[in-house]
Amino acid sequence: MAERPLTDWDSGLCDCFEDASTCCYGFWCAPCLACTVSGRFGENNCLPLCDYCGPGIMVYFGIPVCVPPAALSMRAALRNRYDIKGSLCKDIAVSCFCSWCSWCQMHRELKERKKTPTVINIQPQVFVSPQPAPVMVMPVNPAPVYFTNPPGVIMTSR
Repeated sequence: MAERPLTDWDSGLCDCFEDASTCCYGFWCAPCLACTVSGRFGENNCLPLCDYCGPGIMVYFGIPVCVPPAALSMRAALRNRYDIKGSLCKDIAVSCFCSWCSWCQMHRELKERKKTPTVINIQPQVFVSPQPAPVMVMPVNPAPVYFTNPPGVIMTSR
């Protein structure tokens, strides 16, 4: 099986001016943007909330957490699904130090992937009727026509 070629991200990590609405959305409500990206990707909408609630719970039990698990897993899965260049080490670094920029980049990528037109080839359909078309046939020598009197009518000839 032939491998598909790897592509670049549609936009850079800090390309907020390519789609300012995404970054504004991320700035005013970053958890909402992350949940939107997760839902569009086909995962549970609430998955990114692990990045918010998870560290607090883990620290409470004395377990240090430095990598946001949802951001890292979403970024790695998105790269894998769409054959985007990169590595797990880069995904960890971006998820740790530029988490919101990463969510914005993933949002722009998904928006661009949804814009891609789908080409559908439509072939002309040939319909075959299972019954032959009706044909009217006239006989060569028509039969003679006889007239009869209706009941109660007497016809005479002079």
